[in-house]
Amino acid sequence: MIEKKVFLSGSGLREAFALISPDDRHESPGAQLKGIADELSSLLASEEFSGLRPVMKRWFLSDAANQKPLLPKETECAVSVVEQPSLSRVKAVLWIWLMEGVDYRVWDDGLFTARLGGFTHVFETGLGFRGEDSRKTAELILSAADASLRGLGGTLARNCVRTWFYVRDIDVDYRGMAEGRNRVFERCGLTSSTHFIASTGIGGASADPAVRILFDAYSVIGLGEDAVKYISVPERMNPTHEYSVAFERASTVDYPDRRHLFVSGTASIDRHGKIVCEGDVVGQTRRMIGNVDALLEKAGFSRDDIGYCFVYLRDMADYETVDSIVAREFPDTPYVILLARVCRPGWLVEMECMAVKGKEPDKNP
Repeated sequence: MIEKKVFLSGSGLREAFALISPDDRHESPGAQLKGIADELSSLLASEEFSGLRPVMKRWFLSDAANQKPLLPKETECAVSVVEQPSLSRVKAVLWIWLMEGVDYRVWDDGLFTARLGGFTHVFETGLGFRGEDSRKTAELILSAADASLRGLGGTLARNCVRTWFYVRDIDVDYRGMAEGRNRVFERCGLTSSTHFIASTGIGGASADPAVRILFDAYSVIGLGEDAVKYISVPERMNPTHEYSVAFERASTVDYPDRRHLFVSGTASIDRHGKIVCEGDVVGQTRRMIGNVDALLEKAGFSRDDIGYCFVYLRDMADYETVDSIVAREFPDTPYVILLARVCRPGWLVEMECMAVKGKEPDKNP
């Protein structure tokens, strides 16, 4: 089963997203993974996707420790592997981000770069450390990510535009993760008076049980000073620093021929930072979608511009209820609903998305 969305930039280059999942959940894990890989090969060979190259893949697995060794060897793009079971009850789902016209390089230790139009897109995936508490782990992770970017001529504060923190026991370790992130951000000059980074902090696990936090990041080198803008809707959601965490609700990145919007993990929250519709998954899902809609509108995007949605659900018993709402509200958008606890126990559901709009190339990029 393939869900896909293709966008055309103002320069005529395409950008696309796809979600691939097995159509037979009764097959063995190996058969399901092979089926996904085969479908991806067919997709890339199709006329619609000819010339598009994956720049990032994320495997959502139901049992990462046993399934990760079965994954195909990857040599052409960044690969993220996280244990977050799809609630459609398949063993694996593959998400792919593709671009046209990129030159790429695979580095050591999960680092991948793709050059396009004078910009270097940097993907760092699967970063984690064994045997440390969550605060120290977050500090080590972000310091390592900053060091990698400095090796490419960038910095975490100046160039990182999107992060994902997957926390094995989020009810216990999220606060430590947030404290570690705050410490590194303060050292880097990322504060409530400057800016933070669009982010998702969610329940999820590495294949290695000794790793408390798994981290992925996306950065861009070569952007102008005003290319990144930070989106907020204070009438609906308060600034995150008011409850001692450090991320942007959303951010846009402008290129000469397109604009990206990254919507962070968004839940059912109000302008005071309180949970809306506590204990009511239907009400929380509707409020969550309303908050995402507000961020889209503020940034000048619509639902038609969304390339994918990841929906995170705390309780698997709520799957059919939430799936029916999301399917109705986003009928043309690739999405997957994953079993993953949100950072506050009272939040039953959260979603993130990315949107793309083509624009006429700047005359003076």
